[in-house]
Amino acid sequence: MIKSIDFYFDFISPYSYLAHKKIKILKEKKNINFNYKPILVSGLHNLQDITAPAFIEPKLKHMISDCNLIAEKNNFAFMWNSKFPINSLNIMRGYLFINDETKDLYLDVIFDAYWKDDLDTSNEKILEILLKKCEINANEFFHGIKDPKIKDKLKNNTQEAHDKEIFGAPTYTINDKIFWGQDRLEFALDEYNK
Repeated sequence: MIKSIDFYFDFISPYSYLAHKKIKILKEKKNINFNYKPILVSGLHNLQDITAPAFIEPKLKHMISDCNLIAEKNNFAFMWNSKFPINSLNIMRGYLFINDETKDLYLDVIFDAYWKDDLDTSNEKILEILLKKCEINANEFFHGIKDPKIKDKLKNNTQEAHDKEIFGAPTYTINDKIFWGQDRLEFALDEYNK
C-alpha cells in the first residue's frame, strides 16, 4: 500500500486553498502522496453542531485578515471572495465525478476562480466556463453530479470525517493522527516521514 496523507478539503474554505497551494509546491519538490478527500464543510459543521466562522462576525473579520497574512507571507495570489460563503455542493461533487487525469487541473481552476479571481463558482454559467478550461463536458458534468453514487460518496466522506472527529477544513490525517489547519502541514509531514 502506498503511503499517503489524506487531505480533507472544501473549495469554499480559504484555508483549504492556502493548504492546496503549499501542497502543490511540496509535490513539485518531493515525492509525497496526498489523497484529496472532498467533504462538504457545512455538512460537517452541522454534524458536529458547530457554527461556521462565516456566521460569527469577529471570527470572520479575523479569518479574512489571517488569510491575507498567510497569502502574503507565502507569496500566493489571494482575494477574499465577495460571495463568501457559497453553496459548494456542485463543485465538490464534481471533483468526485471527473476522471483522475483531470483532477489536478480542476483543483487549480476551481480554487483559483474562487480565491484568486473572486468568481461565484456556484453560478452554473461561470462554472461552465471553468469546466471548459478543464476540457470537461458541462452537460456530462451537470448530469454526473446528480448520480446517487456521487451524492453518496460526498455524504460518506463528510460522515467519515465526522466519525474521525474532524471538525473543519482543511484537515490532514496519517497513521490515525489528525492535523487540523493549513499551518499543520509540517506536522503531518513529520508523521509521514516516521
